[in-house]
Amino acid sequence: MYQSYDSKSDPARHPPRLAALRKVLAARDLDGFIVPRADAHQGEYVAARDARLAWLTGFTGSAGFCIVTPDQAGVFVDGRYRVQVKSEVDPSAFAPVPWPETKPAEWLARALPEGGRIGYDPWLHSRREIRELEAALSGSGIALIAEATNPVDAIWTDQPEAPAGQVRLWPGETAGESAADKRARIAGELHKTGQHAAVLTLPDSISWLLNIRGADVPRNPVVQAFAIIEGNGHVAVFTNPAKFPDEIRAALGNAVQILPVDALTPALTNLSGPVRVDPASAPEQIFALIESMGTDIAEAPDPVIMPKACKNPAEIAGMRAAHRRDGAAISELLCWLDAQAGQLAERPLTEIAISRKLEELRAARGIVDISFDTILGSGPNGAIVHYRVTEATDRRVLPGDILLVDSGGQYPDGTTDITRTLPMGRFDPAVRRPYTRVLQGMIALSRVEFPRGVAGAHLDALARAPLWSEGMDYDHGTGHGVGAGLSVHEGPVRISRISDIPLRPGMILSNEPGYYREGAFGIRIENLIVVHEVESRDGRDMLGFETLTLAPIDRRLIDPALMSAAEIAWLDDYHARVWHEISPLVDDRVREWLFLATRPLDSQG
Repeated sequence: MYQSYDSKSDPARHPPRLAALRKVLAARDLDGFIVPRADAHQGEYVAARDARLAWLTGFTGSAGFCIVTPDQAGVFVDGRYRVQVKSEVDPSAFAPVPWPETKPAEWLARALPEGGRIGYDPWLHSRREIRELEAALSGSGIALIAEATNPVDAIWTDQPEAPAGQVRLWPGETAGESAADKRARIAGELHKTGQHAAVLTLPDSISWLLNIRGADVPRNPVVQAFAIIEGNGHVAVFTNPAKFPDEIRAALGNAVQILPVDALTPALTNLSGPVRVDPASAPEQIFALIESMGTDIAEAPDPVIMPKACKNPAEIAGMRAAHRRDGAAISELLCWLDAQAGQLAERPLTEIAISRKLEELRAARGIVDISFDTILGSGPNGAIVHYRVTEATDRRVLPGDILLVDSGGQYPDGTTDITRTLPMGRFDPAVRRPYTRVLQGMIALSRVEFPRGVAGAHLDALARAPLWSEGMDYDHGTGHGVGAGLSVHEGPVRISRISDIPLRPGMILSNEPGYYREGAFGIRIENLIVVHEVESRDGRDMLGFETLTLAPIDRRLIDPALMSAAEIAWLDDYHARVWHEISPLVDDRVREWLFLATRPLDSQG
């Protein structure tokens, strides 16, 4: 629902922790150390045990890292977190660094003299990351040193235990393919490319492959583990065996072996090559262990990533069903908020109260969990792109505020992610122009048809063009991949300037342009979309998007004069579909509200 801090996250604790880390580094003859957000699985969300960056610095964003030297501690964050980081780190100890504009190698070259030694934990950085940093430091005289143990762990005396969430099966009718068939398919890929085995390090890849789900990481129903799949389809899973009850082991069968994590090192050093390992996601230490025995490594993408990204008909059907239930819950929330907006002076309402209400509504619709910590920002908090309300930041919603609600649910058959922006009572009409431009960008991406081979980088500008026409933009990608009952942020496909992976049928992505005015308000409108084939024209094989998300888009903030007839037609058609699919799922009061919220745009009344 919302992110809470315990007393150990008091900002006053972070400078002493930094001082303690520097003492450990000096004792190890290191001039600095890199503290990433990532864990050994390179996931966006990490278990409490692996939250080293937040523990050390106070920064809680989902991307970034800190580089500590004897006299500097730079917290590197991208455009999503420029506002947030300033409110979370102690400026007397930590300096926010704009990234990727500032490259870590450039920063290190200025921060350290020639001969500097920078330590890193080889379990927390991918091979590609280390290789690129080494190349960038070439000629600087600065050396990267792989540390056998993490110095942050050495001073984190009350570090939480490793997660041990119980594993459950993902139903075959929802998965659309048995685990045995999936293993055979991946084994066939290895055989075709002449590889003896593949090492899997991404929890969502392992969870998808074996049709299992877990409870190791907040909001993501994945099983934290490593795995090795061999050319015969046999899989060894390295994790805490206590997470796998006997009935799960029986369902997986004899071809799937569950082993403790400390069995991974001997397994890696006894593999026959070539072994497929993904340099973009596998830890540097995985490569080092395999190479220590002279075993051949075939560097290639995780063989599960693309099959997982291209959802089959059963997975898409589950996602559609989840979005219908989610759309009902969102409609109930929006109806409730409209009723509250006229009473804010008499009945105070806070961000946490709204977050709690939304979670209650989703719980009534059968969620297993929310899919990420709700981003609910009123007024100026809405301008913080990935704002997480806490007890310390909880803001009272004021009349006239613009409210941004970005949220999602993990349902028994799918994952949702939706953002809606709405006014709380009478608002400044100047908001209508940027809101309408954001909506036009979302519609442009929803309507586009494109030839096979087109990637997210080719489509990103479509969502930005209406904002660019006003000199506006946003500092985040336009869309991310979404898992089917898995991680709400799923690789490898994205809609962004840097994504060159061609889109394929079955891929599910978000469509979420935005606009943020620091200190005033934030706007984002987000639907999930699935790639599908469309009727071929001019002999070309064409693709397009089906919108999965079903909830009203606020009409009061729209300036219809800025919109084309085609854009208005798309919005009216979308709202007609929302009415048709959601109205049977809600009570009479919400249905009456929904009827008005989904009227054609020309009937503003």
